Amino acid sequence: MNRLPSVIHIYCDAVNSSLNVRLLARYLGEMTGLDADLRGSLVLPGKSLAEEFARAKIIDPAREEQNLNPLPAEIEYESRLLSTQKPSGLFYDGFCLQEIFRQLIPRQEHNLKHLHLIFTSRLFGTFEDNRYHARAAVFGFPSLISTTGVVEAPAKPREFYLKRQFGQDRAVLKEELKGRFIDYHDPRLTEVMKGYLMQALFYHLTGDPFCEDKGCRLYNAHWQEELIFAQLGAGYEFCNHHQEILDQINGTQIDRINADHF
Repeated sequence: MNRLPSVIHIYCDAVNSSLNVRLLARYLGEMTGLDADLRGSLVLPGKSLAEEFARAKIIDPAREEQNLNPLPAEIEYESRLLSTQKPSGLFYDGFCLQEIFRQLIPRQEHNLKHLHLIFTSRLFGTFEDNRYHARAAVFGFPSLISTTGVVEAPAKPREFYLKRQFGQDRAVLKEELKGRFIDYHDPRLTEVMKGYLMQALFYHLTGDPFCEDKGCRLYNAHWQEELIFAQLGAGYEFCNHHQEILDQINGTQIDRINADHF
């Protein structure tokens, strides 16, 4: 376990009353034996930072093109967002956001002993197959997890899109299909986020955050119903293979504590 971090740092600028970050930190500790500390928001108000966020905004989802020369109004809007930390409704390049956050992390923590996890309400995507696709998470240094992305990135039930094509009201459909997808301020959000946290951990450990077992928390769900089953409905948390790795991590931590004690 050469890539086992000594500490996990959790940041949050996601304004969402149903997200319990303290519970998530406790869950990580219980599952791994690793220390997890909460650091609040990594971003602070500042015009230079506002300009960086404005540059990260996606101009056209069909083109991989940066907003290199944002307008003064765009920068001012980002500055206000930094002050209020409210969801913006904008769409950002996930890797550009990752680079912004990376530069804000203390230089002495730029190593494998530190795992940095950032919850954000900003919606981001990655460019694949000639267009940007919304993502719930981008893993790396640091790993970003979007509360907005969890709602918007995995597809809703097929009936939702079929009925929308026939002009049915979006709000009516959401009520009709309630419970079959994660929505804003959903009380299930914290439980669902446990899976994304563990995917970030396994990316740090192995470079592979996903599992093919549809009931494992590491399953890469593309549909909301897949996401809900993997995180809430399978009856178990991890497949045997990934549970063995977690048990090994916990055993490593226990051995280290015992060695320090004696």
